[in-house]
Amino acid sequence: MKQIEKIPESIRNILDKVKTFFPENPQIYEIFKNCYTNTLNTAVHSMENDTVYVVTGDIPAMWLRDSAASLRPYLIPAKEDKNIADILVGVVHRQFLYICIDPYANAFNQKPNGNCWEKDETEMNDWLWERKYEVDSLCYPIQLAYLIWKNTGRTDQFDHTFVNGAWKILNVFRTEQYHEEKSAYRFIRRNTYYTDTLSRDGKGTHVKSGIGMTWSGFRPSDDACTYGYLVPSNMFAVVVLGYLEEIARLIVESSDLAKAAAELRKEIYDGIENFAITCKEGYGEVYAYEVDGYGQFNLMDDANVPSLLSMDYLGYEGKNPQVAENTRNLILSEANPFYYRGAKAEGIGSPHTPVEYIWHIALCMQGLTASTREEKKKMIDLAASTDGGKMLMHEGFCVKDDTQYTREWFAWANAMFSELVMDYCGYKIER
Repeated sequence: MKQIEKIPESIRNILDKVKTFFPENPQIYEIFKNCYTNTLNTAVHSMENDTVYVVTGDIPAMWLRDSAASLRPYLIPAKEDKNIADILVGVVHRQFLYICIDPYANAFNQKPNGNCWEKDETEMNDWLWERKYEVDSLCYPIQLAYLIWKNTGRTDQFDHTFVNGAWKILNVFRTEQYHEEKSAYRFIRRNTYYTDTLSRDGKGTHVKSGIGMTWSGFRPSDDACTYGYLVPSNMFAVVVLGYLEEIARLIVESSDLAKAAAELRKEIYDGIENFAITCKEGYGEVYAYEVDGYGQFNLMDDANVPSLLSMDYLGYEGKNPQVAENTRNLILSEANPFYYRGAKAEGIGSPHTPVEYIWHIALCMQGLTASTREEKKKMIDLAASTDGGKMLMHEGFCVKDDTQYTREWFAWANAMFSELVMDYCGYKIER
């Protein structure tokens, strides 16, 4: 296993440009430099089979979600740097290798060594670190593969393993549209918090089948869903199914795959627009975070992506833009039960972390989806001023004291700060 060590010239050029944007606050540049070089130097490992293994930070496993999200800022230098493009393609190869092993798993081992987070009651094998089924875990690899194509022109990531994995993803999404009747997936973790296991002997809370959306057992936080139709993840699915249709038509030339992706995309989209919108006094029509199809809604947002805050970032466009605007207003207020204010900061946190802890990921997402440069800069300043004195981003931190934080090393948060700073400096990821 080979680890990347030297900072490439393509990244040094970006560092030099970014430095010129913050002469009044050099700390922003120093934090950016640490965050941007940290993942490539510490989390990325080239394997002997030309795949790339990416640890999520302080946990020695590869999450499908985190490995894509933490490498997204490197799409910019990959436009001119073949070595970085090779790394990204190697990540996609490994992600789809894993998906073909088990599309219901969210995190995998470097080798089939039997390591795991817990001895859970589900269909485990030696490759799996954890088998929490999350819709977003199947969306991120498609997104990364597509963005590599759009930003570098590379198409060698779309090999037979990609196509096989894509069909597995479609089959799982289809099955989970009818979770009650058709799904064999179960997950039980004994002697733990209720957020770390599924109710009803591992099946999860009851949902209405056939409404278009696809069921998810867990959120991108790895916490169990309250209601099984996780709206932001279904929004993400709509976007990547559009990507998959385009890939199938133009690259792999499979009319069957293109047709299947397009049909499923429409069903999920209609399900969101018909079943995920409700009214909230003072805000009007808004998207719920989760629904069950029977009329129950969970009005909140979580710091992890996909989130309702990240709709525009992901590329989801609903039928009525006002609903998205109303939703943003709600989730960036204390009408969202996980929005916290304190002496040091305010923003969106998560039930995954303590009360009054907000996340750098959410602060950066607020900046990335901001409509003005002034708000983007405000969120950069806020994130940089709440690093806990470590010159890196963290998972959650206390709104009263940023030296109280969770996770010493969290590659995803570092990547989000890097992307926000680069976005502010004019670097745009094509999609």
